[in-house]
Amino acid sequence: MDREPALWLGIDVGTTGCRVVAVDAAGRLQSAATAPLRSDEPRPGWHEQDPLAWVDALRTACRAVVGDLAARGIGTEALGGLAICATSGTLLLVTADGTPAGPAVMYDDQRAVGLARTRAVLETWADCSSRNGYQPQETWALPKLAWLVDHAGAADLLACCCADFLGWWLTGTRVSADSSHVLKAGYDLVGERWPTEELAAVGIPVEILPEVSRPGSVVGVVGGEASVATGLPEGLPVVAGMTDGCASQIAAGAVRPGQWNLALGTTLVLKGVSERLLLGDALYSHRHPDGSWLPGGASSSGAGVLAKSFPAADLAAMDAAAASYAGTPVVSYPLAREGERFPFVRADAEPFQLGEPADDAERFASLLQGVAYVERLGLAYVDSLGGRTDGQVTLTGGATVSAHWNQVQADVLGRPLAIPLQPDAAFGAAVLAAGSRSSLALAAERMVVVREVIEPRPAMTERYLQGYDAMVAELERRGYIDAQLATEARAA
Repeated sequence: MDREPALWLGIDVGTTGCRVVAVDAAGRLQSAATAPLRSDEPRPGWHEQDPLAWVDALRTACRAVVGDLAARGIGTEALGGLAICATSGTLLLVTADGTPAGPAVMYDDQRAVGLARTRAVLETWADCSSRNGYQPQETWALPKLAWLVDHAGAADLLACCCADFLGWWLTGTRVSADSSHVLKAGYDLVGERWPTEELAAVGIPVEILPEVSRPGSVVGVVGGEASVATGLPEGLPVVAGMTDGCASQIAAGAVRPGQWNLALGTTLVLKGVSERLLLGDALYSHRHPDGSWLPGGASSSGAGVLAKSFPAADLAAMDAAAASYAGTPVVSYPLAREGERFPFVRADAEPFQLGEPADDAERFASLLQGVAYVERLGLAYVDSLGGRTDGQVTLTGGATVSAHWNQVQADVLGRPLAIPLQPDAAFGAAVLAAGSRSSLALAAERMVVVREVIEPRPAMTERYLQGYDAMVAELERRGYIDAQLATEARAA
């Protein structure tokens, strides 16, 4: 058997920069570098980037990592492969030799929103929607693809996502896209094919679409020109990647059925693993490299509600003051704005508060525990769909800086919460690359290191459940959740 590689490269192309990391087989970060990226917004609702700027940033960051390793006596022969993650829903058109035909249209570009053309495209995808368990949104890549085709002004162009465009540049030949990056472009994950008839019916020529591979598949090797440009060794395997959100889930170690990651930043995102496809309005699934499913949902709740509710406050000081109100009977459903997406879908959902806090500290405490109540309800929602939630739960995101909030979440959920050491997307891409040699699950077990485990306090869990049950009852009374979910929530 071939010698086990010592290092794996993960590449994350984000909105503001390209980050490259080199990670060893035990999950130790050996080197990292970031090169900046700039976006263009020439008109309201437009968001573009220059694809050649991605190439320049990738070149710069790779050379920095290779140089750093060399300075410590580590040669490129230690590298086993690389994988790329990028923003979900970013698209561009290229010529037959891989040259960009124009700027990339970014994930949040609004030009296709509200068009009759967009409505027709989404309606045509309805059969795929019922199979895959979600309806594409107007901001997704599928409407953008139709818009690009209509406005390209040239024939014989080809469609790419960021990751496969850079894969093309690295290998010197067109590579397969991964099924994660093309999900929002209309790829049928259940059938594992492009729905060619549906797309052709709305004027999207199937000839422009890339072949698609599962994440973790080797899709090519670094070619001679890219080797000279980056310092990477010629022949280094290029592994099909995943979106940045999925790569972050991998970095958190949520890769086996029943394992879940709670990413708590401005909003709350729940992602996990299921052996079967879960069909529910409040979540959608990516495909796991092993063929199972990666369901997830994003709430309008999260840490953003703290900044909105206390815009001028010292949040760290408020956090400390709130500790004395842990388990307050004041119950808050903490939405930063009208509308909820997970664990239920209601465009008209409004934040609410049950009871009157004595002061700002108690109100702050009710918001902290309210977000944790949403997390508990989210896991109950997964249970109601027949999913497993019995595995490890990890906690990531900017809110993990609050030790008190971490403890509140563990207490509300009544289960240990593991905080990983390296939860960023580039690290997850490196783990995905390493999984190409064996399996993603085995690679994650070796490489994802837990920094800390927060143990729940049973007495506090009992106390919090009173407030949680009150929140569930109010959600049911308002018609935001149905009786089945309410029952599941109380039983969980």
